[in-house]
Amino acid sequence: MITPTKPPLVAEPVVDGRRLRSEASRGRIVAAMIAIVREQGGAGLPPAELVADRAGVGLRTVFRLFEDMDGVYRAMQAMIIAEAEPLMAGRPLTGDPRRDLEGEVERRTRLFELILPLQIAADSQRHRSPALREGRARLVRQQREALLAVTPPALAARREQFAALELAVSFEAWRRLRTDQGAPPEEALSIMTWMALALLDGASG
Repeated sequence: MITPTKPPLVAEPVVDGRRLRSEASRGRIVAAMIAIVREQGGAGLPPAELVADRAGVGLRTVFRLFEDMDGVYRAMQAMIIAEAEPLMAGRPLTGDPRRDLEGEVERRTRLFELILPLQIAADSQRHRSPALREGRARLVRQQREALLAVTPPALAARREQFAALELAVSFEAWRRLRTDQGAPPEEALSIMTWMALALLDGASG
């Protein structure tokens, strides 16, 4: 009689409790940084001591997990990008330059409104942070590529006109409308859309 062999035992993966706790602490630290910046309306980036206190961890834990504040900034930007992901995709292109440009302005203003206090705070420290400079350059590059996708080739080929259009729908323009001029989001969107279409019509006229 043949005795059936038992299947070999498969070792269950060992959960590394220390690693999980470290990941949870990292998440709390980054979430604390973002929460403080939003509460303060972008009035600078909070010091490590305040972030640690909000996250419920020790200051040494912050620097053990991130080495320096630039590491926290990188993680903060990654979390913001994940949060903004649904806003990154615009409307399907229609072939109508005006409608496509309107859709792009609406898309990017939703993104700008989401990151407004965070980007203002980041800009205040960008001169001393490679991570924040890289993040800023990435935002500019992504927005330029998105704008080129909806800009008629004839306009995109005109350096000065395209530069004016890019400026009109930039984060800096949104920041000025929202903070310096006090325009509510709907009004700021209307103004930015008007500027963009005026430049489009002027270039094609």
